[in-house]
Amino acid sequence: MPSRPRRSYDQFCAIARALDSVGDRWSLLIVRELLAGPRRYTDLHADLPGVSTDVLAARLKHLEGEGLVVRRALPRPATAKVYELTARGGELLPVLTALARWGAADLGTPRSTDAVRVHWWAVPVRTALEDALEQALGPDAERRALVEVHLPEGVFHVRLGDDPPYGEGPAPHPADATLKFTPEATAPLTTATLTHQGHHGAGVS
Repeated sequence: MPSRPRRSYDQFCAIARALDSVGDRWSLLIVRELLAGPRRYTDLHADLPGVSTDVLAARLKHLEGEGLVVRRALPRPATAKVYELTARGGELLPVLTALARWGAADLGTPRSTDAVRVHWWAVPVRTALEDALEQALGPDAERRALVEVHLPEGVFHVRLGDDPPYGEGPAPHPADATLKFTPEATAPLTTATLTHQGHHGAGVS
C-alpha cells in the first residue's frame, strides 16, 4: 500500500509552516503529554482517550519526521522504548501556554462526555503561577520554583524556570510551595489557595 503523501498548506508563511508540523488533530496533545518527560506508547495511548492506535502511531511518526520527537530504548535491564521531545519539540511549550490561556475562558465545567486527567491542569496552573509571579516580582525577576499541586483528582508538580516543566505525582524533592484546591471548586484556577512551605528561593507566597 503506498504511503500517503505529506500534506502541506504550500504557503510561504511561518504560521502555515508551523501547522504543517503540528496542525494535525492530536499532535499538540501528544506534545502536551511529552512535556512531562519520556513516555511509553502505552502510556500515551492511555492518557489520550479517544485516539485510535493507528492515528497515534501515525502522529508520532510524523512528529519524529519533523524532528520534534525521538524514540529511544530505556537503559537495561528495561526493555521498553519511550518517546520524548527534542529541544525543538520543547520549544512548543509557549504555544501550548498561549492556547491554555486563550482556551480557559471557554472551559467552564466538565461535560458528561469529558475525560479528565489531573496532569492536564499542569500547563494552565503553571501559566497562572508565572502570571502571578510576574505581577508580584516584575517581569525581570528570576522565577524559579518547584510547586506541588493537589487537586481532588490527584497530585502533580510544576517547575518554573526549569525542565521538564511539569511531572505527574508528588514533587521529587521538597517543593518550594504547595498549591491546594478545594473539592467544591468548579474553576480550580480561580479558587486555589497557596501554602508557602518556607523553602529558600521559592518565589511563591
